[in-house]
Amino acid sequence: MLHLRHDGTSVVLDLGSSLPTILWWGADLGEVDDAELRDIATASIPQRASGGLDDHAPLTLLPQHADGWFGSPGLRGHRPSGLAFSPALRTTDVETTNDAHGAGVVVRAADPAAALAAEIRLAIGAGGVVTSTIDLRNAGDDDYTLDALAVSLPLPPSAREILDTTGRHLHERSPQRHAFTIGTHERSSHKGRPGADATLLLVAGEPGFGFERGMAHAMHVGWSGDHVVRAEKRVTGETLLMGGELLGSGEIVLAPGESYTTPTVYGTWGDGLNALSARLHEHIRARPSHPSRPRPVTLNTWEAVYFDQNFAGLAELAAVAADMGAERFVLDDGWFRGRRDDTTSLGDWYVDETVWPEGLRPLADHVRSLGLEFGLWFEPEMVSLDSDVARAHPDWMLAVAGRTPLPGRQQYVLDVANPAVSAYLLERIDSLVEELDIAYIKWDHNRDVVDGASSTTGRAGVHAATRALYDLFDELRRRHPGLEIESCASGGARVDLGILERTDRVWTSDCIDPIERLDIQRYTGLLLPPELMGEHVSGPTSHSTGRTLGLDLRAAGAVFGHFGVEWDVREASAEERAHLGDWISAHKRWRDRLHTAQTVHVDVTDPAVDVRGAVSPDGSWGLFALTQVTTGVGHPPGRFTLAGLDPDRRYTVRVPEPLPRVLGPGQSPLPWAESGVTLTGRTLMSVGLQRPILFPQHSILIELATD
Repeated sequence: MLHLRHDGTSVVLDLGSSLPTILWWGADLGEVDDAELRDIATASIPQRASGGLDDHAPLTLLPQHADGWFGSPGLRGHRPSGLAFSPALRTTDVETTNDAHGAGVVVRAADPAAALAAEIRLAIGAGGVVTSTIDLRNAGDDDYTLDALAVSLPLPPSAREILDTTGRHLHERSPQRHAFTIGTHERSSHKGRPGADATLLLVAGEPGFGFERGMAHAMHVGWSGDHVVRAEKRVTGETLLMGGELLGSGEIVLAPGESYTTPTVYGTWGDGLNALSARLHEHIRARPSHPSRPRPVTLNTWEAVYFDQNFAGLAELAAVAADMGAERFVLDDGWFRGRRDDTTSLGDWYVDETVWPEGLRPLADHVRSLGLEFGLWFEPEMVSLDSDVARAHPDWMLAVAGRTPLPGRQQYVLDVANPAVSAYLLERIDSLVEELDIAYIKWDHNRDVVDGASSTTGRAGVHAATRALYDLFDELRRRHPGLEIESCASGGARVDLGILERTDRVWTSDCIDPIERLDIQRYTGLLLPPELMGEHVSGPTSHSTGRTLGLDLRAAGAVFGHFGVEWDVREASAEERAHLGDWISAHKRWRDRLHTAQTVHVDVTDPAVDVRGAVSPDGSWGLFALTQVTTGVGHPPGRFTLAGLDPDRRYTVRVPEPLPRVLGPGQSPLPWAESGVTLTGRTLMSVGLQRPILFPQHSILIELATD
């Protein structure tokens, strides 16, 4: 028996089966002696059931059909002879680790008959998050074709409801829930990237679990290519989460001595989604690569100018942005050779001399003279057929031999795993970063992959292309240690902890409408802390939905995350510029606390209202936003409560100046919002505050502070 403990999480492993079996994963059990650990194992042994196998199949770290496991096997593959299709790996060695950074175990296993060896790593790290990988080595004399290798984590019997998300371009992360019944619920991506419809977490929990309460466990696969995650319940009583890379036919063929390692799979749990998410946020923030300086307020040019680029206009835009308090200026699509619309020129990463006769250096220097960092948009993995690169190298695309893949957004996908392709992209991007002193790259990926065959082998090539992309990121960061990179994939179609090991934020959606962003941010934020999510203030009328919305709503929706502006502020009135400047100043005042805080969502029963916020780790400060999404039934409405506070602290509650106070149709002032009140966290989370009467699609902010 083995008991791993760290940061409030326990994992109890029974080492007596063919491979170790997790008997408990969840809340810390405290000090448990060896005798009780043995009794936990004894208490977990099922009876033999009629019609079943004589020995009950254990749900091991790597479930195997040879052990009598009739659910999805953790390992599938074969040799050319057809042998080794049903491996029976057995533990050969167990090594444990335990230090200030976490507790872990390495399990080594082998099947001499199948000539396979495995190394299973499981650890509890910061936040009590469980991470696991499996390394499989071909110990035989002939090739071994790997069809699937996945990590498994068991679930408690209370897990009877499933939550995941789906979506599309401009409407990512839409939640869906259903009962967890016997069988398999599988979410997979065959798109060469996770996809706009991908679920970042697959969550299983108590019926009716919400953000504030209800035990739930969740899994995330940290991989930027094709992947699969499933929740499975067997008639024999076992329930589990399983996840890994989704491999194409013949994609991984291990020669003698070669190995394959799964992506890292992350497991988290909590009493409510707020607590489950807080563990992940703490884990992510503990990474050495996590951004350590304040997130610069960013002006992105896309919805401001689109392809209409010229020095005079962009120089003026940068000057207005700097005057309002922006700290970074990002030039989006349209700067490179021949790129006047989105039908041509992807791949030709040279500055367009017809638009920029002196190159981009004058603009970059002007931006820096205003005190702004300079950033630039790329879409390196893509190519247009109408481009010099495609004409010179038609064999550089991911494509099945003899046919051109279906187009998407008038573009195609380069095979980054082709050494010639990666060398070209590295040279072009590296040269421009060096020449222009680029501080930030917005790295886009605007289509799903079809016919993702290697340009060099003809075999399925998404795995190799994803690994090569990681290598390209790593080399650029090695050459330019201060360079920051954003993962954008037509919005939020590549959001995962694999890409975020190498990037500094994600663009959660191409839709900046703050009403649409409520769910997009909420469910992306289950995985990511707010400082990693780009949230921008759009222009008055949304380019994605056509809604015309007030500045305060647009800014209140962005203030919690990596704040930015995507609006032609040259056209804004002097009053609008000044007010947006107030919001930027407020964000700067709060961002150090916002970007170390716990994100909380309140389970509001009225669907017309959204309440969310951030609470500092010690519970001494909080900032909440109340948004009236639609017209409510109650008039005046009832109370609302807050969440995540220290119940014993006394908080001064106020609507912060100079931001809007109470907006609504002809009502008297709301006393607590006008004068402020002092209440305990317990009172605010149970009794609450009177809701203000707000027009639909308006927000107010509420700041809480202790003496």
